[in-house]
Amino acid sequence: MTARRGDIFVATPLSSNRNPDDTMTEPVPDFREWIGRTETVHDGLSPEQARRVAATLDDQATNVDAGSPLPPLWQWCYFLPHTLQSALDVDGHPQRGGFLPPIPFPRRMFAGSRMQFHRPLQLGIAAVREGEIRNVVLKSGRSGSLAFVTVAYRFVQDGVCCIEEEQDIVYREPGAPVAASVVTTFVAPDDGAWTRTITPDARLLFRFSALTFNAHRIHYDRPYAHDDEGYPGLVVHGPLTAMLLADLVRRNTTRHVGSFSFRGIAPLFDLAPFHLTGRCTDNAVVLEALAPDLTPALSATVALY
Repeated sequence: MTARRGDIFVATPLSSNRNPDDTMTEPVPDFREWIGRTETVHDGLSPEQARRVAATLDDQATNVDAGSPLPPLWQWCYFLPHTLQSALDVDGHPQRGGFLPPIPFPRRMFAGSRMQFHRPLQLGIAAVREGEIRNVVLKSGRSGSLAFVTVAYRFVQDGVCCIEEEQDIVYREPGAPVAASVVTTFVAPDDGAWTRTITPDARLLFRFSALTFNAHRIHYDRPYAHDDEGYPGLVVHGPLTAMLLADLVRRNTTRHVGSFSFRGIAPLFDLAPFHLTGRCTDNAVVLEALAPDLTPALSATVALY
């Protein structure tokens, strides 16, 4: 369902995961004023930041000098917040309110995104990110209450829209502790799929948190992640996993990415390696990040040109 500005529909954006046994809540008018809210963020797209991203991804091939094109998804490491230390909440996120609505549920995650790449942003040239809250969705089911916030972004450089993106931010009530995956031996498929195994650790997660100025404690504070939010280890950032999948594409083809969309399915942790796979057919790539037990943790699709 497509929301009209000012409406809060109680429905799940990820309709393929919708549980018919879930019950719907009533619209909550307290959040109506956030729909249509906008923000504008400027960034000079410093090549130095791109060099840090390349180092974190073990990427020695990408040209990150001024004037070079910014690889797809690397825009997430720019246009960063400037939240004061005193304005951080106990979980490390900015205190509620401001651009995003003050959803009261404590667990927050970047659950999915849909991007269209019209032309690359160029390093060293000032750009603008224009954001707008498109929708707020509340839902109640057997797993507890959920809230989905959809945010649309336009990345503009020299007056031209280079990237359009729509993000899904999910807020959840506290839930039962999450169990660690049982490690299963990964056997690379023999159908020509692209593969890469990632061994996440606290160093990688800390560096990515620093790159995105993200103080969410589940990514670097092990006692907090375990004791307060019920995770078995440090949580791998969903955007980091998505960027690694985009990097898998760039390692295996010189064709350009026209669109990229991803959906988070289950969290990954720093307790064991996880695996990336990509299958390219004609002008499309289907990507998955597989948990240590080989179940899908994040899926993505790419259109090439």
